Amino acid sequence: MSGHSKWANIKRKKGAADAARAKVFTRIGKEIQIAVRDGGPNPDNNSKLKDVIAKAKANNMPNDNIQRSIKKAAGEGGGENIEEIRYEGYGPGGVAIMVDVVTDNRNRTASEVRHVFDKHGGNLGNNGCVAFMFDRKGVILIENDGDIDEETLMMDVLEAGGEDFNPTEEVFEITTDPASFSAVSEALEAKGYVLAEAEIKMVPQTTTHLEDEKQIEQIGKLLDGLDENDDVIDVFHSWDEEE
Repeated sequence: MSGHSKWANIKRKKGAADAARAKVFTRIGKEIQIAVRDGGPNPDNNSKLKDVIAKAKANNMPNDNIQRSIKKAAGEGGGENIEEIRYEGYGPGGVAIMVDVVTDNRNRTASEVRHVFDKHGGNLGNNGCVAFMFDRKGVILIENDGDIDEETLMMDVLEAGGEDFNPTEEVFEITTDPASFSAVSEALEAKGYVLAEAEIKMVPQTTTHLEDEKQIEQIGKLLDGLDENDDVIDVFHSWDEEE
């Protein structure tokens, strides 16, 4: 399993979540709103909603908040005025970047995303310009705290239907087919595993290593700038953040 979701990425995302947990919950609430609009409020009949709920739980979103967001979305007509948009482009050093947003104003969001790319040495491209470099996968991370038996976890992953298992010093990385992501997440949670991350991601087929200090500074600021935008839900990229 190569080229995705390194623990460095997760630490940065989790640090931001700790600093602005309400913002993270607001973003997930928007995803719930879209999922309910598209498939209804019952996760048993709405796989998209089921996947978002798994993501919410991995981000420590309380169940009361999740249910409240579902009820709110169902009660307000499912969010007819908001839409999902994906932007694609390149960062410094040719790093491929995909940005998922949920917005009620397409023109405003496009302008803001383009500004972040331009300001930090990137280029916003056309739809499809980098999508072919990514694969859609379910990604589950379990922190390797020394208390988990690697062989037992691997067998549990395979039994649950996981596609790939990669142990590292800091985390156990698990990938799944998107269709089985929720089932694998639920099976592992049922066995008592705590998920550090659980999300459907666009996983880069290869990563880009940067050595130029200016480019490293620029890509960091570019990704942070995107993360600070309230309309941005997820950012996927090919930058290998490991030193």
